[in-house]
Amino acid sequence: MAGIKDIAKEAGVSISTVSYALNGSPKVTEETRSRILAIADRLGYVPNAAARMLKVKQTKIIGVFLADYGGYFYGPLLRGMRQALNEKGYELIACSGVQSHRLLLEKVIDGGIILDQAFTDEELLNYADKSYKIVVLDRELVHENIKGVLLDNITGARLAVRKLTEHKVNKLYAVTGPVGSYDSKKRMEGVREELQSFPNVELVEVQGDFLKDSGEEAARQIFANYREPIAIFCFNDEMAVGIYRYLQDKEYEIGKDVFLVGFDNIELAQYMVPRLSTISYSSYEWGSMAAHNLLKLLANEPAENEQVEVTITVGGSS
Repeated sequence: MAGIKDIAKEAGVSISTVSYALNGSPKVTEETRSRILAIADRLGYVPNAAARMLKVKQTKIIGVFLADYGGYFYGPLLRGMRQALNEKGYELIACSGVQSHRLLLEKVIDGGIILDQAFTDEELLNYADKSYKIVVLDRELVHENIKGVLLDNITGARLAVRKLTEHKVNKLYAVTGPVGSYDSKKRMEGVREELQSFPNVELVEVQGDFLKDSGEEAARQIFANYREPIAIFCFNDEMAVGIYRYLQDKEYEIGKDVFLVGFDNIELAQYMVPRLSTISYSSYEWGSMAAHNLLKLLANEPAENEQVEVTITVGGSS
């Protein structure tokens, strides 16, 4: 592959002249620039991105680190990030897995948005100590180079429980997220807080993992011991979809024998029959807020921790 030296030799000019021409500098004439660009094209020259990054000390690329890409949840979140970043001349890449952490460490990207338990708190704080700029969506950390943009999970959970307990049920099932999930922990906090006002309602935790299959498995466990109308709060809508799927050929009726609330208000929720009641917020806005906060950090502008407000959308399931 041809390099700057090859172009300089072919053109009969210095390496610095070639560099000026390739970078659009006014230090060379248009005639010289055109001749050098033509030679570069003929030789198949490709700019060395790594060298350019070292020179300008930025890539104009932001990485979002996710535990997964699947399901209905991530699309609007990523669109919100991308739109906010593109408006400021930045690109977005989505990363997953421990090996991708090197992109941040080796400064292949300018900063990171984290929604991935694979990062430990200690790892992120270590990066922040080295002046890396980070926005977290899945934990609370205190550092000048880290800002959080978090969902108001506790309020959301309390709204869900408040709605479900309108039916005077004696038992409430909470289908949780993965072990260690920040959002799941906070939603459980909200459930317990709200149930303090309903001492006669028994709380039963059922382990889930935010995927449809775990919702279906939770339903198997729950309905194996069904005795009377019950309430189920799924900590995300995908698991609620799994419960719908399990019940589609059973005699139990959602909204009558079982009252159900999810979390996230994914697009599919409005097409379920009966319509799924769910905790709502704008995942697009969440992504946009995260991107804007990271851009502030990169520009050394004041940035604050932020919280995404939630409401409840009531459907026939509750």
